[in-house]
Amino acid sequence: MSETAQVSSYPLPPMQYVNLFNEENTKRGRTPRPPPPITDNYSMFGNPYNTDDAVIRPLESQNIRRLYPNNYDHRRELKKLNHSITASFLDLVDICIRNPESEARATKIDDLTLLFIHMHHLVNEFRPHQARETLRVMLEQQKRQRLEIAERFRRHFDKAWELVQQAINTIPEPTESNLKLLIDIERVQPSEGNSSNLTSGNGCAEEDRVLCQMIDSL
Repeated sequence: MSETAQVSSYPLPPMQYVNLFNEENTKRGRTPRPPPPITDNYSMFGNPYNTDDAVIRPLESQNIRRLYPNNYDHRRELKKLNHSITASFLDLVDICIRNPESEARATKIDDLTLLFIHMHHLVNEFRPHQARETLRVMLEQQKRQRLEIAERFRRHFDKAWELVQQAINTIPEPTESNLKLLIDIERVQPSEGNSSNLTSGNGCAEEDRVLCQMIDSL
């Protein structure tokens, strides 16, 4: 286990790794650090890999004999491999029925393994195209969602603008009677500026001074 932990480029299994991030380890700074990035060689599923290798390595780099030419049509080759696998499987069944101990059985199994490797390799060559198509579909979906949001916003804006215009149209126009009513109200309830103008220099209002003069004449 210790040797495996030293050469492993990945963290522990999920729950064993998560349990290390408890409150005590977090306070004391004992939480495990993430594994360092791989810079050279690594092993995955028992096969050696290099970080400089292409995403889809050619068959020759894996010491696998190529069964189709360098220039080929993926669809055509996949159909040919599918027919070859079916025929080889039927041959293997016939060998197992007639002579299970024959060496031809192991040879046919190797042929089937090679055919499946080629089919898997051809399918993997579609992965970059699949990734581009997936990204294109995601971007189109985001674009469609944003256009729908913009359209809903425009409808709400038009509705709000219509309500504002209706409210403005319901406001009555000023008429002569309304103006007279406003003038009378201003006379009955003068504003602060008018009351200050009516006040004389000695601090007495005009009405109070007239009333005082009437009383003095009596």
